[in-house]
Amino acid sequence: MNTPYANNSSLYVGDLLADVNESQLFEIFKQAGAVASIRVCRDAVTRRSLGYAYVNFHNVQDATKALEILNYKDIKGKPCRIMWSQRDPSLRRSQAGNIFIKNLHKSIDNRALYETFSDFGHILSCVVATDEHGNSKGYGFIHYQTQESADKAIELVNGKLLNGKICFVAAFQPRKDREKELQKIEPKWTNIYVKPLPKAMDTEKLKIMFSKYGEVTSVVIMEDEKGESKGFGFINFATHEDAKKAVEDLNGKDYEGQTLFVGRAQKKTEREKDLKEMFSKIQKERMNKYQGVNLYIKNLDETIDDDKLRAEFSVCGTITSAKIMKDDKGRTKGFGFVCFSTPEEATKAVTEFNGRLIAGKPMYVALAQKRDQRRAQLEAQFAARNASIRMQQQAQASGVTGSPIFGPMFYPPNGRGFMYPPQMMGRGRFPARGMAPFMPSFPPGSGPQGQNQGRRGKGGRGGHQNGPGQVPAYPLNIKYNPNVRNPGVPAPQAQQPPVPDQSLPMTDERKNQIGEALYPLLQAHLTALDKAALAGKVTGMLLDSLDQSELMQLLESNESLVLKTAEALEVLAAASLIPDAK
Repeated sequence: MNTPYANNSSLYVGDLLADVNESQLFEIFKQAGAVASIRVCRDAVTRRSLGYAYVNFHNVQDATKALEILNYKDIKGKPCRIMWSQRDPSLRRSQAGNIFIKNLHKSIDNRALYETFSDFGHILSCVVATDEHGNSKGYGFIHYQTQESADKAIELVNGKLLNGKICFVAAFQPRKDREKELQKIEPKWTNIYVKPLPKAMDTEKLKIMFSKYGEVTSVVIMEDEKGESKGFGFINFATHEDAKKAVEDLNGKDYEGQTLFVGRAQKKTEREKDLKEMFSKIQKERMNKYQGVNLYIKNLDETIDDDKLRAEFSVCGTITSAKIMKDDKGRTKGFGFVCFSTPEEATKAVTEFNGRLIAGKPMYVALAQKRDQRRAQLEAQFAARNASIRMQQQAQASGVTGSPIFGPMFYPPNGRGFMYPPQMMGRGRFPARGMAPFMPSFPPGSGPQGQNQGRRGKGGRGGHQNGPGQVPAYPLNIKYNPNVRNPGVPAPQAQQPPVPDQSLPMTDERKNQIGEALYPLLQAHLTALDKAALAGKVTGMLLDSLDQSELMQLLESNESLVLKTAEALEVLAAASLIPDAK
């Protein structure tokens, strides 16, 4: 087998289970040759595997061998599907060489379909559609390298028997194109659906009931596994006109005390499309109705129920609904929703209740958002964070190892949290930027660095008072003596960094600013608990677990700071990172 792409040594590996990782794939594919790299594609937010990966070899020969010996190999109980990685997006989107096969026998899987159709030309990809349990849906798709191979397969296989079933083979047509064509043609349906049917209704009675509108070719009442009626059935007429007449006359009519629904029998895809459009319309109307009046409240105590939530927020205006969300066991999930009658009342509630203590816990209150909006925000934050990390890595690779203002940057061992310059490290852990390190102040030209700077003059790098990469020292008015250790010097007064503006978007730089403002508060509190060494760790935990409004609440409310610090210490104690959190 030869690759259809010159110098392409990259393979697509699909149909992977979610727990298959790079190391497991490496152990499998290394038997074909030297593997250059492997990447399992993952969701940008959840980091869960998307079920496919790319395996890159050093040469085409090894990639070809892997495709020949490993395609459809069982990986953790599921056969994988391998094909050449198509780098050209126009080729992936092109419909040339694509065919559709339906009415396949349930026993035909990906391998059997590939082996059956590979006689007509080189196959780029081949897949049988399956349900959530891995069972065949009876149809599949094949993409040939050339249109000639696809035409040959259609000519020789369409209408032929495969495992005892006559299969249908045709050129693949995207769903959008098929729907456009169907919209141009007025449907001539003859099959209708009727519900609810009385338990005593049988097929003979149902046929008599509908025969007055025209010739009925078939009648069926759906039954359960016990043979009892499910309360609905199907009637097929000889002509579209007769079926349409029955729908117009019987739909909405009363029959034995129940209102009948009689309509065109739809395929599953058509029903799903109609339901999706209806649901989307309802959702849009609901969002427009509740836009600006529905609030999301989290960090609620387990003792808070619907009535308590309503009573707490009722001081801000008229509440149309208040709901605490619960799990399948009836236990609170710690969050809920409150809907007001006007946007003004909702805005007032956000202003007055965000961060307020209820049952000893500070609430987070904000306008409710749709899930896709929250997801988009998370993806944007994740992308921004990755971009920042890549910029730092590129800077290190190019020899620029730090900031021109603060010098080299420090990366925490776990890769999370924000960064601190080494000169900002202190005994506790990482002092904030406003807290100066303990160092004497050198007069211009004195001291080892000052003398060197004096020789460079004002035009020298770093100025004439501070050496390169040195944080400016606070003027302590202490005379420097190189032969005497100056004991008993009081530490300089820490300057509290300004509180960041909450109206700005949350970026890595903003997180850094908030962290610098939060650290001295945490350090002061933890010092009183004799846990000052944990200030940096707790700061990083809070920055990673809280959003901007919650972090701002910690800066403004000492009660919130104490509560969140206690929770962080409990987590650390549970993870055995500290002996006791009490």
